Amino acid sequence: MNSGESIFDTLGEAKIKTLVTEFYNQVKQTPDLRKLYPEKDLSGAEERLFLFLLHVFGGPHTYLEKRGHPMLRRRHFQWSIDGQMRNLWLNCMFKAMDSIDIDPNVREAMMSYFIKVANHMINKE
Repeated sequence: MNSGESIFDTLGEAKIKTLVTEFYNQVKQTPDLRKLYPEKDLSGAEERLFLFLLHVFGGPHTYLEKRGHPMLRRRHFQWSIDGQMRNLWLNCMFKAMDSIDIDPNVREAMMSYFIKVANHMINKE
């Protein structure tokens, strides 16, 4: 990844879509995470995460146009998120990252972002 390139520029939309699909495949296999999604079909959640990641990684701003400011902590405050839940989420995301070919520098940047956001989401000790 060149210093002027975004994660979106490096990965492209298709890889980000694959990442999100693989993430939700992992969520489906993680009962403690899966129970946070009352709907049987996860396609809505998958679409929201896809649009969000496109936005934060430097792609189109469709998420903002459709949903407004992300307000991640506020949107997720209804769920009890502790260190264990954070770790489950991160494990699913890191496994999803393993499923796509990612330049090591891009992977490091993505991991750093996901860890920072996951830590911010903790609302219970």
